[in-house]
Amino acid sequence: MTTPGGESLFLDTNVLIYATDPRAPLQPVAATAIEAQAAAGALLIVSPQVLREYIAVALRPPTAGGGANLDDVHANITTFRTSFQVVPETDAVVEQLLQLLPRLPAARRRVHDANIVATMLVYGVRRLLTNNGDDFSPFADLISVVPLQQPSGATGSE
Repeated sequence: MTTPGGESLFLDTNVLIYATDPRAPLQPVAATAIEAQAAAGALLIVSPQVLREYIAVALRPPTAGGGANLDDVHANITTFRTSFQVVPETDAVVEQLLQLLPRLPAARRRVHDANIVATMLVYGVRRLLTNNGDDFSPFADLISVVPLQQPSGATGSE
């Protein structure tokens, strides 16, 4: 699943949150990263899981990292659905997820992250744009993380 000018790239939820939150220190970094990948011909991909996570995080209270209003969240989801390829969650994704679970430490079963990787593998996507690269280290032999290039001293997570 690639385009002639570039490779497919899966977008993690945190990148979408940062790209659409004008208060986020990483907003320009995330927005620029998405724009640059699209300009390079990358097919930008998300899953329904990422869209659900985006809604949940964006609608949190501002003190919990959210603060977007419902109209803005709806508009952003509409933009994501038209700008990115949304790949469906299928039985094959569930089967792949079950195969990936043993890679996760028992004390920190990051099922949502593993499901992103499962989705990527089912659809032949090997690159992930995220600000949480360490969360995907159990899968380093299966996917490559494209980190957001943060300005010095900036941090962030989701």
